[in-house]
Amino acid sequence: MWRLLSLLSLSSVCTVQAATIAVDVGHYLAAPGATSAYGESEFSYNLALARRVQSTLQAAGHQVNLINADGQMRELRARVQAAAGADLLISIHHDSVQPQYLQLWEVAGKNQRYADQFSGYSLFVHSQAAQFGRSLSCAQAMSQYLQAKGFKPTDHHAPSVAGENRVQLDPQLGIYDADFVVIRLGKTPAILFEAGVIVNRAEALALQEPATQAQMAEAILNGLSCLK
Repeated sequence: MWRLLSLLSLSSVCTVQAATIAVDVGHYLAAPGATSAYGESEFSYNLALARRVQSTLQAAGHQVNLINADGQMRELRARVQAAAGADLLISIHHDSVQPQYLQLWEVAGKNQRYADQFSGYSLFVHSQAAQFGRSLSCAQAMSQYLQAKGFKPTDHHAPSVAGENRVQLDPQLGIYDADFVVIRLGKTPAILFEAGVIVNRAEALALQEPATQAQMAEAILNGLSCLK
């Protein structure tokens, strides 16, 4: 668990033998996912962070298979197939909340929806997947490094409301059990990463900052210590 990691290990970049990492850009152009408090698509957030993760991992000597960068891959099973043979699959997403929590405000003359009471990242693995143990280990390692950089997990997927009620595998690390296709199928260890809540007005802006993306990418890089 994260409490057992030394301060030294959290403050230093882990050296891991070169690995092949599949980085999936969540959603696609025709169905771009959530909409931010400012009217921007989740897909645009996903692509920006995925590219930052790609460049950070490649600079550290890892091979990166960037999946769905053109936004044309509709079939989730095709993403799993594209990740076959990788040491780890990370599907990049950005979060929203259930409709009852959203409020209206105006941005550039258009109504948009926001919910400032929710913020933070979350990580999803599937408890029945072939590589559950390794997926969970990687999710734990990445969350530890995210927290070391000041990011905080969200617990808003846990309450018993329609569309949520997710099983928390590790509440302190923001790790949930979910049966999403990209983390359920295949033989590759797999994590779905919700980087933050883009209907939160402050977080939506912060998540677009190159410095924020760089810190998240470095936490993911360091979290590859799970592959040792």
